[in-house]
Amino acid sequence: MERWVFRPKILVDVRQRDLSVTFLGHRLAFPVMLGPIGSIEFFHPEGALAVARVAGRMGTLAFVSTMASPDLETVARGASGPLVFQLYVRGDREWVATIVRRAEHAGYAALCVTADAAVYGRRERDLRHRFLPRERLNRPNVGGTMMNEEYQSGWTWEDLAWLRGRTRLPLILKGVLTPEDAVRAVEHGVDAVYVSNHGGRQLDHAPATIEVLDEIARGVAGRAELLVDSGFVRGTDVVKGLALGARGVLVGKLQAWGLAAAGEVGLQRALELLQEEISTTMALIGARKVSELGPDWVKSAAPI
Repeated sequence: MERWVFRPKILVDVRQRDLSVTFLGHRLAFPVMLGPIGSIEFFHPEGALAVARVAGRMGTLAFVSTMASPDLETVARGASGPLVFQLYVRGDREWVATIVRRAEHAGYAALCVTADAAVYGRRERDLRHRFLPRERLNRPNVGGTMMNEEYQSGWTWEDLAWLRGRTRLPLILKGVLTPEDAVRAVEHGVDAVYVSNHGGRQLDHAPATIEVLDEIARGVAGRAELLVDSGFVRGTDVVKGLALGARGVLVGKLQAWGLAAAGEVGLQRALELLQEEISTTMALIGARKVSELGPDWVKSAAPI
């Protein structure tokens, strides 16, 4: 984040700031969404259900992972705002079609296909601490286990095209890190491109998402909406992401911190602080609404 600095505009009347955005037709109170965390139950006993409740109260949107608990139907019944179901491929096409139908029937607003987890990354921090989340968590959406992870390894653009023809839900592709893949996603009918390096936990030496966001935005050229995550924890981070082309920013680590600190109250307070930081940053750079932000509001600089 430090490699980007702001280019403020002065003498602008910023007494009123509008932080609201629209994503896939849903009006959100501010441009931050709650990213999918498969191990979310480590941080709150009600897992994704607690996250969904907070998202609804804050006027934003939550992503629910295939690997999260409770099951996707229980989360949907307890939510008061829109939800996106994040798909990990843990079976053949028949299995995928079944779980997608479940998401449709439960009222999910969109489907997010995970494309950056062909195999489970060699997470040395976890190995050092003998932390094996895949063996410790209940997985109600996939029958209580991880099932066969090899199905994810075999997924291709052909499978994405098949899925596009099988669901009425808007389609999001998660894990894009190059403009070439972003353009290809658009050509395959994807409604939103999700720039993510999986929080830096999958592939060593993958680029920071903030570093590739601008070129991906230029490649997409408005033909799909753009999301970004990985490393966004402050309001200034969010504003930089918006200026570089994102429609919204997703938080994961900050979400886990808030839940671990004080449950739903902690997560809600973390989002309130983030909202306040975004508003303050916009005022100080002379932006009155999110839609005004663009590449001319930031520039690349050597980190201090």
